[in-house]
Amino acid sequence: MFKILHKNSLARRGEFTTVHGVIQTPVFMNVGTCAAIKGALSADDLEEIGCRVELSNTYHLHLRPGDEVIRDMGGIHKFMNFNKPILTDSGGFQVFSLASLRRITEEGVSFNSHIDGKKIFMGPEESMRIQSNLASTIAMAFDECIEIPSPYEYVKNSCDRTFRWLERCKAELDRLNSLPETINRKQMLFGINQGSIFEDLRTEHMKKIAELDLPGYAIGGLAVGETHAEMYHILDVTLPYAPENKPRYLMGVGTPENIIEAVARGIDFFDCVMPSRNARHGHLFTRMGTVNIMNLKYERDPLPIEPGCECPACRRYSRAYIRHLFKAKEMLALRLSVLHNLYFYNKLMADIRLAVEEDRFEKFKNENIGILGRRI
Repeated sequence: MFKILHKNSLARRGEFTTVHGVIQTPVFMNVGTCAAIKGALSADDLEEIGCRVELSNTYHLHLRPGDEVIRDMGGIHKFMNFNKPILTDSGGFQVFSLASLRRITEEGVSFNSHIDGKKIFMGPEESMRIQSNLASTIAMAFDECIEIPSPYEYVKNSCDRTFRWLERCKAELDRLNSLPETINRKQMLFGINQGSIFEDLRTEHMKKIAELDLPGYAIGGLAVGETHAEMYHILDVTLPYAPENKPRYLMGVGTPENIIEAVARGIDFFDCVMPSRNARHGHLFTRMGTVNIMNLKYERDPLPIEPGCECPACRRYSRAYIRHLFKAKEMLALRLSVLHNLYFYNKLMADIRLAVEEDRFEKFKNENIGILGRRI
């Protein structure tokens, strides 16, 4: 399913074949939490801005409209009218970040909905059933998201439990994929590596989950409070134990510079709410750094957000107009800004793929690190 086409040092250029199409890697998955990108983007917009994979949230879709509703509507692809690959996360992160009351046992997690306080139980089997109902291309294993910092002994016990949960996820998804009524019987499971910032726990956990021979592997539990240096170090010590012939996904990351640094270490998949969230607050990514479109200096600026950018916003509208939309609290401000930021991210990944193919990724990295992260 995964073929490495070229390597430039540790950076990989690959293709991941799925039932919903071939994913060119490295890739950034555009986050549509509730089967929609916040900012009023449609499936047609995703096609136009170069989205190759969309990511939706198991926890939120289970609460509303309900995974059984989406199943009855033909699965998430038909529901949101998007025919390219879709990854659904397991719901674990939201259970641990949004639920005000929760109790962890070997079976799973009992918690209260953040919407109405309703009591809910979710474990490996429940997460797999929900994701099977959603019929996404890739389903993520149910895991515990560990706070940083956390005590070593707690993290160790959590990693052991997460591994046992992964075995249960695999068995349940195999069972679901064997049923004739299952919408996507070729749904794939990605395992998740945990271990906080403890080197030995990270490496041992990766060795154990690698033995299950899953279609892909994720690094979870990072970008949640540790420094960038700590994150990069964990990637350096963990990835040598990840299967070479499987895609590697760094969950919840991140800034353009984070992405470039992680590609340099061998990561293939990324996701983050940052480009859409920042866009909705007027913070726009460009190749020269981040623009705060609210600044007074853009009040009469006739230029696009980024000269030369081919996104729908930059092709037609000026900085002055988009700033006005924000000041007037017009919804179009959010839409145009999200279109730009996601186009920027998708174009960045295309440029990364080309740089790896042409054996100039190190030069590409050096030209962009220190520039993409600065504020203009």
